[in-house]
Amino acid sequence: MSDRDGRGGRAVVRRARAEDLGRVVELVAEHAEYEKDAPPAPGLETRLAGLLFGGPGGESHGPAGPGGEVPRLRCLVAELPDGTLAGYATCAPGLSTWDGVAYLHMDCLYLTSTARGHGLGPLLVDAVRAEARALGLTEIQWQTPAWNEGAIRFYDRLGATSKEKRRYTLPVDPA
Repeated sequence: MSDRDGRGGRAVVRRARAEDLGRVVELVAEHAEYEKDAPPAPGLETRLAGLLFGGPGGESHGPAGPGGEVPRLRCLVAELPDGTLAGYATCAPGLSTWDGVAYLHMDCLYLTSTARGHGLGPLLVDAVRAEARALGLTEIQWQTPAWNEGAIRFYDRLGATSKEKRRYTLPVDPA
């Protein structure tokens, strides 16, 4: 998808593959800790496999899964020249009632502390933009904690605009 010269080679941003999920789950746990949230519930790797590839251990075949289904979630990973995954971004289509249009919701964007400041963040955002374009969507929306000043500066440098809102969650009891 995209790459950046540096650290003796090229860092690459690409779609996650089934064999990446163990490391992606580790990054998700780091991300949750960074945002002062609870760790992911057990079984996340299996749940992500279903959302990304249509089932546990499924293979990605580009934008559509093995049976032609479009994945509900997209995951892009930042891979360093040595093959280490140093970050990820996840996104999925969403809908705006007020605007009457679909947009791409970027649920997560995370880089390890040592990977920040080396140009990988813009590469991940560019890859998310490419996903939006491929889906025919004209806007990306996301949120970040109000205390995350580094992320806010990064998003401002990209030219993104923000709105003050709070995010709520409400559990739904099984039927």
